[in-house]
Amino acid sequence: MNNTMEPKTIVGIGSALVDILVQLEDDQLLDDFQLPKGSMTLVDAGLSQKILDSTQGLSRSIETGGSAANTLRAIAQLGGKAGFIGKIANDSMGHFFKDEFEKSHIAPHLFYSQIPTGKAATLISPDSERTFGTYLGAASELVVDDLSENLFAGYDFLHIEGYLVFNHELIEGVLKLAKSQGLKIALDLASFNVVEANLDFLKHLIDQYVDVVFANEEEAKAYTGLEPEAALKQIALQCEVAVVKVGKDGSMIQAGDQYIKVDTPKVKSLDTTGAGDVYASGFLFGLAHGFSLENCGNLASLLASKVIQVLGAKIPDAEWPGIFEQVEGWKNN
Repeated sequence: MNNTMEPKTIVGIGSALVDILVQLEDDQLLDDFQLPKGSMTLVDAGLSQKILDSTQGLSRSIETGGSAANTLRAIAQLGGKAGFIGKIANDSMGHFFKDEFEKSHIAPHLFYSQIPTGKAATLISPDSERTFGTYLGAASELVVDDLSENLFAGYDFLHIEGYLVFNHELIEGVLKLAKSQGLKIALDLASFNVVEANLDFLKHLIDQYVDVVFANEEEAKAYTGLEPEAALKQIALQCEVAVVKVGKDGSMIQAGDQYIKVDTPKVKSLDTTGAGDVYASGFLFGLAHGFSLENCGNLASLLASKVIQVLGAKIPDAEWPGIFEQVEGWKNN
């Protein structure tokens, strides 16, 4: 690829949430609230508060959340040109979300709702697996009528989180607007239970609109019924680039006849929150800067390996100088 090109720009759309990260001592709480371990479950405001009330006394912190929002934040940290579309309320959580994004130099295309800003109880098990009890709040009120073609006109890529597929009208409307402006579409399948609940609709979307698909092995199996490598090949028949992540065994990329296996750095995992989100950050940043597909995967895996060593979905500031050194090397290959 031509590495002298002007870097491409990326906009994301998704649920603007604030994550309340809670370090569990055991998994009893998941059973108490019937939250399937490792999944994202939508909850109402009352249940969200009950879950958080029951975690009083446990170690907790807050940060901006939402799958696509996490992805765009790390793209901005890499120095990429990024924007984010979402809906918040004029409340303390909404102010926190907007302020954090402006500090990160992400263009905030934010709309406002009368109901509270969404929040996710992010429950981290002792084995580092994370389970979400998500109250979408204002995020659930984003509608296609809020948006216009002009919103997408300044961007080259749209990254969309799979959690939005529960709102069929919104996601298809967004994809039509973005395609009308010539954007490439990247979709993260988000969670195996999201895929199972929206399988036919997802297949329609990927067939009609999507250029890049990210899935982990559970999501890929839910989508195709196949094991990772066979699933990858089947997904790749529907889009330009398919990626299947297989945890500590790395990831696989298929683009047409080109197949690439990417290893992941061996590290001790503390919390897997955001690993898939920042994997997408590295991959999309690489695409936007003309990296080879292999180096897109290498950067993606590097970022994922950094974020799983800390609590939450944000790579610590101290890690970035070392990341930038490697990025410079990949820019020249």
